[in-house]
Amino acid sequence: MKILVIGGAGYVGSHTVRLLHQAGHQIWIYDNISRGHREAARGYQLIEGELEDRQKLVSVFREHGIEAVVHFAAFALVGESMEHPAMYYRNNVIATLELLEAMREAGVWRIVFSSTTATYGQPEIVPITEDTVQLPINPYGFSKLVIEKALTDYARAYGFGCAALRYFNAAGASPLGGIGEDHEPESHLIPIILQVALGQRSHIGIYGTDYPTPDGTCIRDYIHVDDLGTAHLAALQKLEPGCNFQLNLGTGKGHSVLEVLEACRQVTGHPIPAKIEARRPGDPAKLIADSSRAQKTLNWYPKYIDIQPIIETAWQWHRSHPKGYKSVPQ
Repeated sequence: MKILVIGGAGYVGSHTVRLLHQAGHQIWIYDNISRGHREAARGYQLIEGELEDRQKLVSVFREHGIEAVVHFAAFALVGESMEHPAMYYRNNVIATLELLEAMREAGVWRIVFSSTTATYGQPEIVPITEDTVQLPINPYGFSKLVIEKALTDYARAYGFGCAALRYFNAAGASPLGGIGEDHEPESHLIPIILQVALGQRSHIGIYGTDYPTPDGTCIRDYIHVDDLGTAHLAALQKLEPGCNFQLNLGTGKGHSVLEVLEACRQVTGHPIPAKIEARRPGDPAKLIADSSRAQKTLNWYPKYIDIQPIIETAWQWHRSHPKGYKSVPQ
């Protein structure tokens, strides 16, 4: 299949590109490199462009005979979305609608969309199923939910085949090396902890130890980035005209902040100092996926269930690329 991966130079996108290529698909990456990395796209056909440039997208679709789109190109920082909501609605919603219209004009009807657990907000019951009410509490989560609803309408009205995959906490790196997690600023727990082990930070802050969890710290479901990639691959194979499904992607197993910290200490052999700090507003105590629907629908099962092997792949990347992609020879 000829696939255009929007945002394929980013973290999850680059890992999915590698897996799609290994599966024999023909891949083009479309990215403006504002938050991705040109080095992550090395070895693939990179087309630099803006998501809202409908006519350029139409030209790309027609020139290369694109048959499907995998869409990762979104701003994804909760705090930033609170400070700059207009930026999130413009990029995540308006620009994505331009993409959908470009697909419609060019006759491309398959799309796998990168969604998020943030569409659920602060659910009271865990594990979280796809039937949990979606009540996002920030513009980021709401922007993703808007596109989920748009995809439902495009499937009904225009015959699109759509899959929205709701990630829990993406983590780890390809065990084959060469690509990994590199955000500026970094906001994810595991790479921040590993930056302490590398001497790039003095300590890790633990935001609240009084949550209603066994050790008082927040619990999250960490899903390996390659497991996310294989889910996208499986979803593409399931798309038929008019179909539309939304699936949770997680392991079904939660790990607290303190458990992740201890696992990082074990993997790195570094003491990794920690300081207790005040809670951050809006942090749910516990987010764990029920991914049974994805397992049944896609015949997909995550390979990485325990946190330590996930951290081992992340440590391999961060130790060999201490400055992220800036460590890669030009």
